[in-house]
Amino acid sequence: MTEPSIRILIADDHPVVRKGIKALLDTEPGVEVVGEAADGEQAVTKTRTLKPDVILMDLVMPRKDGVQAISEIREEFPDARILVLTSFAEDKRIIAAIEAGALGYLLKDSSPQELIRAVHTVYQGESSLHPTVAHKLIHRFQRSSEETQTEPLTARELKVLRLIAEGLSNHDIAKKLFISEPTVRTHVSNILRKLHLNNRTQAALYALREGLASLEE
Repeated sequence: MTEPSIRILIADDHPVVRKGIKALLDTEPGVEVVGEAADGEQAVTKTRTLKPDVILMDLVMPRKDGVQAISEIREEFPDARILVLTSFAEDKRIIAAIEAGALGYLLKDSSPQELIRAVHTVYQGESSLHPTVAHKLIHRFQRSSEETQTEPLTARELKVLRLIAEGLSNHDIAKKLFISEPTVRTHVSNILRKLHLNNRTQAALYALREGLASLEE
């Protein structure tokens, strides 16, 4: 039985960029571009009508910028999988996009292979960060969390956290640890609560900062 294609919405205000990304993705088996948006307003509207699996989102767009669009989309569709694809590696933009709910942050100078890999990673519900962005976030995360009191994690929660940082899905974590997916979800919720984190991306960054995983892995 053939696996369903990953349905993608491309949101970028530059037609040449949209067409270039579409041309690239159209050559990839199992990936289908179902729509394009020229600004943040269109990105929100087309997400409602097309229900894409992954949204490629630029940050600087007219009418409504990418961060606003991400916030609105995630509010209406909490499970939306958004991959930021932008030229900007500024700390302020990165933090805003991740806090708004983006699962990944990729720079436009990334290779086609990196883009394809990031699309598949985000489709699985996991984080995908350009190394430059990851280093910036780890530094920022360290500064912002120094004064935050966290609860200690159990041995099992630490194992789950390491696997999150390695990019494993709940399904894969369950198989690896021989536990059920609902149990994994409970562990993930407890990890986020104890560490005062908002999502799995921040959990992965915490693991990197604490030396529980590395970017090379």
